[in-house]
Amino acid sequence: MAHLPSDVYLTTSFMHSGDVSPTTPKLQLQLSIPHHDPTYYIPDGNTVLLVENTLLGFVHRSTLTKDKSTFDSMFSLDSDLRSSSSTPSVTAGPEGESDDNPIRLQGDTAQEFRALLWALYALPHELTLALTPKANTSQLFNLARITHKYEFRSIEAWALGALTTIYTRPTHSPSVQVEDVEGPSLVQLTELASLCEQRDLLDAATLRWKRLLASGKDIALAVGVAERLNLRTLLGFAYHAMMLQGREVWDNDVLLTRAQRIRLLSGHYALGRLWERLPSEPPVISHSPRCTGGAQARCNQAWAALWRSTLDMGRQVLLIQYADVVGKLMLAESVAKALVEREIPTQGLLDGMPWCKDNVLAAVAGKVKEVQESLADYFTDVL
Repeated sequence: MAHLPSDVYLTTSFMHSGDVSPTTPKLQLQLSIPHHDPTYYIPDGNTVLLVENTLLGFVHRSTLTKDKSTFDSMFSLDSDLRSSSSTPSVTAGPEGESDDNPIRLQGDTAQEFRALLWALYALPHELTLALTPKANTSQLFNLARITHKYEFRSIEAWALGALTTIYTRPTHSPSVQVEDVEGPSLVQLTELASLCEQRDLLDAATLRWKRLLASGKDIALAVGVAERLNLRTLLGFAYHAMMLQGREVWDNDVLLTRAQRIRLLSGHYALGRLWERLPSEPPVISHSPRCTGGAQARCNQAWAALWRSTLDMGRQVLLIQYADVVGKLMLAESVAKALVEREIPTQGLLDGMPWCKDNVLAAVAGKVKEVQESLADYFTDVL
């Protein structure tokens, strides 16, 4: 019986033809022969790499060992083992030196490895293009992933920096699509930023999630991603957005688990209790150097009264859900700004704090930020 070449891979599948009974299996051999990549199978290369059984690249070993990558250690170890071995190899030559015995890279995609080779062999003008609006975001995404895996540190930093520049670039309109149709999905971008611990890119991804949440889209997806990656800020905003959708929406969303629905109930209760406490717990205000002694005591009393009135005015102006503490505080911030800037009658609320009234806005803004950053702490499991 004739033997198939070593570079031919066999797979079997059962197929049905039109003239065969559905119960009669037909064996079909599918031949998958690795092919030479048209760009990166370089004639004077010295290392053969096989990715996904489809990409066969003939590249330069010295190029792969740049940047003190994992390949540097791998090739050094291979050389040491060969030099210390006294038994001649009976295989088709050392691994990576021929098409018959390539270095097989597991867990990578052909697109990812092409992105790596592009970065290693690119011309200056090609690299410059990656920093412009015409950049190929899918290529940069794949490059960042594979350089992180193989520890090409400087190339990884460059790719992440390019992605951050792209995704923090001002948009033409607030209603612009938050997904790059041809690039990585928002989930993939968030996973990459978390994997590589790239704070600026993660902040850019979080901002895009917030836009989605504000429009009521993909809220349960955001909850799942934030929980899986332990992104506390995004998790809090996602749970808060889902809470505002109401119990009927929670119960019908197939992406939510029972545990997540329980956390939503817990958060609704906890935020409701927080709102009840807030009028009697004014945030700390910074006092002017001139505000001392008895004047400071009067200032604190006036600030407490102003705080309670600001929360109450906001509640009268606009009807907001009971547990929407963030919404109520943001409305209170707007009321406080209008009072300080005399856009609405102050009704004597600022008279008791003549030197510190300009610090009111900072105190209110600080409280809004504090609650927003701690939102995830309210959506906890019930013990």
